[in-house]
Amino acid sequence: MSAKGMTRREAITKTAAALSFTIVPRHVLGGPGYTPPSETVTKAIVGVGGMGSGHFGYGGTKTLAVCEVDNNRLIQAVKRGGQDCKGYKDYREVLERDDIDIIHIPTPPHWHALISIAAAEAGKDIWCEKPMSRTIAEGQKVVEAVQRNGRIFRLNTWFRFEGGFYGSGTTARRIKQAVDSGLLGWPIKVTIGGSTGFNWKFGWSGKTNLKPEPVPAHLDYDMWLGPAPYKPYNPARVHSVFRGYWDYDGGGLGDMGQHYLDPIQYIMGKDDTSPIEIEADAPPQHPDACGSWRTIWMKYADGCELILDGTGQSENAFIQGPKGRIDRGFKSDIPDLNKKLEAYPEPEPQVTDFVHAVKTRQKFALNESNGHRSCTIINLGKIAVRLSGRKLNYDPVQQEFINDPVANAMVEEPMRAPWNLSGGNV
Repeated sequence: MSAKGMTRREAITKTAAALSFTIVPRHVLGGPGYTPPSETVTKAIVGVGGMGSGHFGYGGTKTLAVCEVDNNRLIQAVKRGGQDCKGYKDYREVLERDDIDIIHIPTPPHWHALISIAAAEAGKDIWCEKPMSRTIAEGQKVVEAVQRNGRIFRLNTWFRFEGGFYGSGTTARRIKQAVDSGLLGWPIKVTIGGSTGFNWKFGWSGKTNLKPEPVPAHLDYDMWLGPAPYKPYNPARVHSVFRGYWDYDGGGLGDMGQHYLDPIQYIMGKDDTSPIEIEADAPPQHPDACGSWRTIWMKYADGCELILDGTGQSENAFIQGPKGRIDRGFKSDIPDLNKKLEAYPEPEPQVTDFVHAVKTRQKFALNESNGHRSCTIINLGKIAVRLSGRKLNYDPVQQEFINDPVANAMVEEPMRAPWNLSGGNV
């Protein structure tokens, strides 16, 4: 809970009438700041570039604020937000407003954790873009802040609960039902790559010959960098092309990883754990620019394996168990798999409407806890790629590498002063 006291949405849980969705006059319910749950939820968008532009219009919400370090984008976003929308250049000013329920965070990933933590401490609910964090330690701190402050958190990828799951030919729920049925046997091996319907987008690899250029007058480049190490400005670092640099993201793995791997964690039943062994086959990586990789191999404590195939040439099945396999398009060597699944229970239902989750204070389907675990796969993979050729041993409980100070130095990387995960400018 915010130090300022009860937020607008906190009051919803204080009365049974709130959960009934009955419209009750504010003066009857009493207390300043109380909002009946039938009223529109308010939001602010921090970062209004490519992904941020898609957060204006979802139902049941109203945009009251936008925040952006590029003044050209900010001007356009304020116009789009409407007459009640105010523009800001510093997200901390947005968090001081008591009339905003949800903070959307479609900034580059090096900002995700800091703003999520600050929003939680300010008593706001959070809709964060993927990947959830740039490092494992950042993700841990987000989980702690969200849970300590009783906030509702959503990560912006949806394949675990909605729509077809890329080349699988069906939904993640259907695949989970097949795995949970035991018809494939256990342990299983999952391969994610071009041959199974997943493109790792190595086009996001960064450039290694960037030359300093003048910072445009409309861009606050120092604030754009924020906690990232200072590097001279070049347009290839910012806006829609930042993903190619380790300081801000992780190339195609950072861009697509949570879309691909969060449903796999769900399908495998690994939402509360992480792999214990990780190894990558990759060319030597540039210290600044992300590059491609050939294979990332991971193993869980129960023997399940996860193969990230960057070559697109793997002959592995999408999912392979000792009793059968599922290939791209939900094709299987188990006769009449779909018919046989009718005898098995479907996965437990999930809360998949974020506004409903905010109003009722129920955990969203993809929240801070399971989102952190699926993002950890991405961050483990990034570390393995940068340390290619070494098998890494990871403790999923302590969330650190075993007897490996070099790898552990990448679990929590220092931030540029004065930004830090312990307070600082958060």
